Amino acid sequence: MTTYLPEELQERLHAARRAGLKKKSRLRVQADGASYPVLRLWRNGFAVEDETTPPLRGLVELLEGARPIYQCLVIAAEAEDGEMRYEFKRSTAVSDHAPADFCRAEEAPAGLLTRG
Repeated sequence: MTTYLPEELQERLHAARRAGLKKKSRLRVQADGASYPVLRLWRNGFAVEDETTPPLRGLVELLEGARPIYQCLVIAAEAEDGEMRYEFKRSTAVSDHAPADFCRAEEAPAGLLTRG
C-alpha cells in the first residue's frame, strides 16, 4: 500500500511542525545584536528556520531564555525542509566566573575573617 499526500498538505504539515518546534524551544541564537529561535540543538550543531533567519557565520551566542550557555563559531552546513543547519567549529560553555589558574585545596577556608 502506498501513501500519497498532495504537496500543499505536505507543506502545511512541515509548517505546523516548525511552528511547534519554535513554540516549545527556549533556545535562541544571537548574532549581530539580533536573536532568532533555535528549532533543534545537537552535539555538533543546531537548526534555525530558513525563511526568517538571515545567513549566520562566525561568532554567535546560544541562549536559553536570557542566559547565555555557549559561545560558538559556526558555519552553514545544509538547508532542508525549511531549516538551515549549522555546525560548530568551536563551542565554549559560558561561565559566570573566571577560571582559576591554580589548584584549590579541598579543605581551604571559604573566606578570611578579620578582627573587628
